[in-house]
Amino acid sequence: MELTQRQADAFARMPLTYLRQEYPNHIMHLLNDDGDVLPPRELHPIFYGCFDWHSAVHGYWLLLRCVRLYPELPCRDEVIALFDEHITQENVAQELAYFNAPFRASFERPYGYGWLLALAQELKQSTLPQAESWYQTLQPLTQDIRNRLVDYLSKLTYPIRVGTHYNTAFALSLGLDYAREVKDGALEHAILEAATRFYFADTRYPAHYEPGGDEYISGALTEALLMSKVADNFPAWFDDFLPDVGAVAALMNPAEVSDRTDPKIAHLDGLNLSRAWCMKHIAKALPENHAGQQALGEAVEKHLLASFALLALE
Repeated sequence: MELTQRQADAFARMPLTYLRQEYPNHIMHLLNDDGDVLPPRELHPIFYGCFDWHSAVHGYWLLLRCVRLYPELPCRDEVIALFDEHITQENVAQELAYFNAPFRASFERPYGYGWLLALAQELKQSTLPQAESWYQTLQPLTQDIRNRLVDYLSKLTYPIRVGTHYNTAFALSLGLDYAREVKDGALEHAILEAATRFYFADTRYPAHYEPGGDEYISGALTEALLMSKVADNFPAWFDDFLPDVGAVAALMNPAEVSDRTDPKIAHLDGLNLSRAWCMKHIAKALPENHAGQQALGEAVEKHLLASFALLALE
């Protein structure tokens, strides 16, 4: 199943709308005094839309990725206008000030960190002529988040394996891709060291306990995705981590979504899509004759069919 230009344009039109839509807004906001009682647009002049901060960040990422996949995307000019409107020095300074206020050290950690670095990477890779300027304008926030991630890893004793925002492996996977793209050796070293410390000795992961009722990423597959970028002998590591992966029915079959009007239960549609993404890249890191190749390939198709059609992209 390949994303068509028509589908990519439909994907892009969602954040094009919602990145300017302030409400409803699930705001995760620590108040230091009465002066902090402000609407989302004033707190986060770039990332105020799309329901919450991290969703706004990966909304911008999605726009850039769609334009990179299809340079003649019909909404290309609208994407450029949105970035020009929002990615300004003044707005970046306000976003940065939010992170540096007292008692906000854990804000969007680590999920938002990973997505902000992924956005910076996408800006770096973009062929849009304006992208380099946006990349440079965002740099104060990007570097602050980068430093926060390094500091966080230096004191994180145990990885967080849940299938939601606090998952460590997901953020490290995005952060590692960014570090390698911009040739940030210190960040890459910090992530490699943490990933090895957290996950290298893992064996026989209990993937049959997945999924949790509100998860949108798989703890098992996200960890394997990260280690496919880290472990020198990934196939051997994977065989110890998920032996006979095709036999884990709970992982190979799509999650059932009982109520798509429930915002937490509907996370499971995201789980099906993110599982497919992980399995596709894990399979690429395994030998063609690996015993799990057929099961992973079939599972990718089943997971995409389970939820992709529901996105109403046609």
